[in-house]
Amino acid sequence: MKVKIEIDPELNECEVTIRCPEITPEVAGIQKLLSEASSNESQISFFKDDAEYFLPLSSILFFETGSGIIRAHTATDDFEAKYKLYELEEKLPSYFLRISKSTILNTRKVYSITKNLAGASKIEFRETYKIVYCSRNYYKALKESLMPRGEKYE
Repeated sequence: MKVKIEIDPELNECEVTIRCPEITPEVAGIQKLLSEASSNESQISFFKDDAEYFLPLSSILFFETGSGIIRAHTATDDFEAKYKLYELEEKLPSYFLRISKSTILNTRKVYSITKNLAGASKIEFRETYKIVYCSRNYYKALKESLMPRGEKYE
């Protein structure tokens, strides 16, 4: 893949053009990364008791659903989100990944994974007691998202 930058002082704002013979997963990934980088949406509103909180997405460890309520977990607290899990999946940046039917994980916050061949693998975070479990169906995608660029999980 070639990357080319052209400087044009006549432009009022930056413009990115991707030229390709077809849309591949790599091209779609680049498009999503560019959209995320230019988006100002780095926070979502959450609720707890009678208050509304505006938290940066970088502080969220994971989202989980239970009893029809979506909870956003930080290292020290949890908040209610007014979205469905599938809506969050579409709205969140690409470093958030579904790891089970009921959980979306911030992959940038993963500290360790304890693989369980018979069931769900345990995921731990730094400086918190909170843990989540990745189901076997989502394990490969999680490992691939955590691998350094260019490496493949086998």
